[in-house]
Amino acid sequence: MKKYKRIFTIVIDSLGIGAMEDSEQFGDKGVNTLGHIAERMEDFQIPNLRKLGIANLCSLSGLAPEEKPLGYRMVMREMSNGKDTMTGHWEMMGIHTTKPFQTFTDTGFPPELIKELEERTGRTVIGNKSASGTEILDELAEEEIATGHMIVYTSADSVLQICGNEETFGLEELYRCCEIAREITMKEEWRVGRVIARPYVGKKKGEFVRTSNRHDYALKPTGTTALNILKDHGYDVISVGKIRDIFDGEGITESHKSKSSVHGMEQTIELCKKDFSGLCFVNLVDFDALWGHRRDPIGYGKELERFDEKLGELLPLLGEDDLLMITADHGNDPTYTGTDHTREKVPFLAYSPSMKGQGELPEAETFAVIGGTILDNFGLKKEENMIGDSVLEKLV
Repeated sequence: MKKYKRIFTIVIDSLGIGAMEDSEQFGDKGVNTLGHIAERMEDFQIPNLRKLGIANLCSLSGLAPEEKPLGYRMVMREMSNGKDTMTGHWEMMGIHTTKPFQTFTDTGFPPELIKELEERTGRTVIGNKSASGTEILDELAEEEIATGHMIVYTSADSVLQICGNEETFGLEELYRCCEIAREITMKEEWRVGRVIARPYVGKKKGEFVRTSNRHDYALKPTGTTALNILKDHGYDVISVGKIRDIFDGEGITESHKSKSSVHGMEQTIELCKKDFSGLCFVNLVDFDALWGHRRDPIGYGKELERFDEKLGELLPLLGEDDLLMITADHGNDPTYTGTDHTREKVPFLAYSPSMKGQGELPEAETFAVIGGTILDNFGLKKEENMIGDSVLEKLV
């Protein structure tokens, strides 16, 4: 028999709380996304996260731990081999990834991949480096419009992105080229998590604007997830933000795209006012994309303060049969070198108005306790190849 009718799982994308034991193998030493943000912020105000026990899990400069935080909390380690968005989210829902997705941040894509992409699309590739989406347009969009060449670039994530001007390149042609790129990057040595079509409009530098016709060509999850099981048993699985893209639509019954992390929280607040039975799964990507990768600890800290305000609006709306779980998918220490994600432990904060107790649970060996707990709540069992045990009976 289900304990909670609705579960809200919010992923603060990249909010790590300290290095994993194996972080140096991933090029990360002494990383701590939240801890280092707190050190850089003056008068850091996250009262609702503190009330849920975030400062009890991670030592935060200027923020004392709560004497009696609401609900339950724990630190979670990542079992999978990786530190990217897809690996983290897939693990939450029961998938153990043993081979990490490929990234091409430092070198761009290999000549062999680019040659095959050019031959099969009939277009010359320009760019082929790690770059910000707006900067690469200012640098190369005029050339693309004039020559018909194709801008290809990557980032710190496992992603291949192709830009196309909607008027001169054409949306259908852009999608065709991306479908070819997706097929090519299914090869094991070039396997990226996502190929993204990045359409834009404008005629000259300073005027280029990306449009909403973006399309993601993601890998499907490599196995059954908790989302599939929920959907198959008739429960609502509502996604907010990037969740639908991360799971390539698998196991999703309703999806909402977000314009920003604040907008994502506003959507979650509105969904909380509606009746449903199942899971609302939320990803708030701005923390990672706007602040972590760009190494801006102050921007990240202020984004957390904006999130905390919205969290303060959400908490009073939760009913006795609602469960809120807040977590993260990896780290992205904005004080660290480079622009890559960082291999870190993540927080688990769980709260329901019906909880009678509070406390800290033992450190979990996998993010998959999230999916395990969700399935247990609805009386469902994970498949044999899935990881993650439930902590539901401890959330009293």
